[in-house]
Amino acid sequence: MQYQKFRILHLLSQRPDSTGSGFYVQAMLKESEAKAHDNYLFAGLHSNDVPEINTVSDDKKEFVHFNGNDISYQIVGMSDVMPYESRKFCDLTEAELDEYESVFRNRIENIIDKFRPDIIHSHHLWLLTSLVKRSFTNIPVVASCHGSDIRQFRKCVHLRERVLNGCKDLEGVLALSNIQKNEIIKLYGFSADKVHVVGAGFNEELFSVSEKPDPDPIQIVYAGKLSRSKGVPWMLKAFSRIKEINWKLHLVGSGSGKEKEECLELSKELKENVVIHGAVHQHELALIMKHSHIFILPSFYEGLPLVVLEALASGCRVIATDLPGIREISKHIEKQNLNMVKTPRLHSVDTPFSEDEEDFVSNLKKSIISAIKSVTDTPVVKEKGINLFTWISVFEKVEAVYKKVLTIS
Repeated sequence: MQYQKFRILHLLSQRPDSTGSGFYVQAMLKESEAKAHDNYLFAGLHSNDVPEINTVSDDKKEFVHFNGNDISYQIVGMSDVMPYESRKFCDLTEAELDEYESVFRNRIENIIDKFRPDIIHSHHLWLLTSLVKRSFTNIPVVASCHGSDIRQFRKCVHLRERVLNGCKDLEGVLALSNIQKNEIIKLYGFSADKVHVVGAGFNEELFSVSEKPDPDPIQIVYAGKLSRSKGVPWMLKAFSRIKEINWKLHLVGSGSGKEKEECLELSKELKENVVIHGAVHQHELALIMKHSHIFILPSFYEGLPLVVLEALASGCRVIATDLPGIREISKHIEKQNLNMVKTPRLHSVDTPFSEDEEDFVSNLKKSIISAIKSVTDTPVVKEKGINLFTWISVFEKVEAVYKKVLTIS
């Protein structure tokens, strides 16, 4: 039987070579190309950015330029703190929102006229996805939820109606986990049969186990934004209290504004025990993880964090907050390879109660010391369940949703 091929338009409103959703889009493009589907990418960039995208040919990708030719202001980030200069959705004026929607609508209309997609795969249950579904009703649209969209939905109450107006008519929604699926159904009002759990993956060509260095010092890596929502300041305070063990912390990632500066100031107190790498390419992160014993992610909010999967695939023990996405991963992996830390109570989306901060720092310290002890006492248990999270496996589930949606429509 002849294999069914589709023309797929992939949409992302921010940089496709940065943050988890960007790497997710690239993985979808790579696996879709491997299945011989015809793909087109449309995403956001700042005016002078040069994207590093080799998953689709140059004639099948184009960008809306922020802070310049297309939209007058900086990229609007799905997270309030991005690894580059950005605006917040909650701060946009009505005129700026209209400019945002008008530019995206016009550019996407031109792409549709020339590419003629069978289906649109949009990323985030947010403004761009809603706009596309409202504007191009004759084309099936599926959308991936990445978690940051749910945070924006909770935070930007004044934009909810604008989001729901289009998102309510989506043909399919792709969730990272069963827990997230239930959250999506509750917030957006979808029927359960419209929301499909497809998960997230890691690049098995890059992230794999190799021989670890001598554990003196213990090599520990954090990878993510340098921000408060990722728990970085509290993590750094915990490390500053560990004096009796020889360790080295690798800080991988960037940020912006006061939160980045706070993290860098706190890291100075760790002196030679910390190495600040800044933003790195995926292959550089893979090398750092291969040579690290422990990975730590003390975040207050995650969907299903790709970096945790990458760390486990690289043979790292993982310390992470006990978030729903982490608990979803924990069902499939060896328990001794994951140490979950209680998340402090939050009085906003990602701000802890001040009275819980000391306990959070103390619990992080205990978990770090425990993980260090386990590195020196017992070998890491080889992960078998991690194979469930390869991008090949994820795309097979996504492709099944494409087929279902196109059959129905």
